[in-house]
Amino acid sequence: MFWTGLASPGSKLRRAVHKWGAAVVVASGLAAGAAGGAWGRTPDVPGTSNTVVLAALPPEARATHRLILAGGPFPYSKDGTVFFNRERLLPLKARGHYREYTVKTPGARNRGARRIVCGGKPPTQPEACFYTDDHYASFRRIAP
Repeated sequence: MFWTGLASPGSKLRRAVHKWGAAVVVASGLAAGAAGGAWGRTPDVPGTSNTVVLAALPPEARATHRLILAGGPFPYSKDGTVFFNRERLLPLKARGHYREYTVKTPGARNRGARRIVCGGKPPTQPEACFYTDDHYASFRRIAP
């Protein structure tokens, strides 16, 4: 260890450096958490960099959005089920507020990673919808 020759194992110098080193690590972790806590979050404010215009989404996402507003029919049995927001990247709401819908991915054998998550009741008139193309790792609010 780097202490060899600098301070004996029980010295005050060694304990002080260890104590302050731990404090710096904890403080920097707290600061990074406070600053980085917003990185993955989707702001509840339209017009931010985490907003995407509906027309800019892939055609499959626009088709899914139209189905949501029409109430279906949806191609996948999971479409319209409750999205629990476990990642806490969307604005915090009561359980059952959000519902998820699959955006077809051309060439994918399964549902793929793309989803639209909408919140509000009734589901055909959502307060807000969010698009993810990385299976819930990030979201962008859909602006009409």
